[in-house]
Amino acid sequence: MALHLDPDAVLWNAEPADRDGRPLLVVMHGRGSNEEDLFALAPELPEKYVIASVRAPIAEAGGWSWWETVVSGNPDAEPVDAAAAAVTTWLDALPFEPTMVGTLGFSQGGAMATHLLRRDVARVRFAVNLAGFAISGEQEADAALAVSRPPVFWGRGDADPLFTPEIIARTETWLAGHTTAETRTYPGLGHSVSRDELDDVARFLSAHAPAR
Repeated sequence: MALHLDPDAVLWNAEPADRDGRPLLVVMHGRGSNEEDLFALAPELPEKYVIASVRAPIAEAGGWSWWETVVSGNPDAEPVDAAAAAVTTWLDALPFEPTMVGTLGFSQGGAMATHLLRRDVARVRFAVNLAGFAISGEQEADAALAVSRPPVFWGRGDADPLFTPEIIARTETWLAGHTTAETRTYPGLGHSVSRDELDDVARFLSAHAPAR
């Protein structure tokens, strides 16, 4: 069954009249959370971006998730593909035209941010993956990404219990082969986002936003 995003649940940092002709940053929360979580970071991010914090489509764990978790950090590609398709369908229906689209997410949402590069390669220009990972297996657009190598920021804490050696190796290998990756590991940080990481993300976003 196809998944759908609720357009009425999206949180925006810009009024409708001020969205056209600006870069769009699609923000995706982690498992069991909601659209309010990462939207709290919006004031810390560059003002150039129209920020849209979307709600995942599956009710789970008292909140919302992008796919039902079976094995943490190593889901089958099919449900992640379905979640990515829900985001691209929502993007198709937007009543304005952004100058570019980037993605940012945490944990499951971080995996989604990177996966959307692989599912919507013609539209998504960069990804910010916070405490997320790369999905196993090949995607149709991987060959094109290996040539275009879009910028990706991947940040995680070195005390994050999610990251097994297998998940780290899988993600590092995929990023190295398909993107221009900026990788940061934060000492003592668990499954969270630190002040230093947020500063690095803001710098990365500033560097990859077109001039307004």
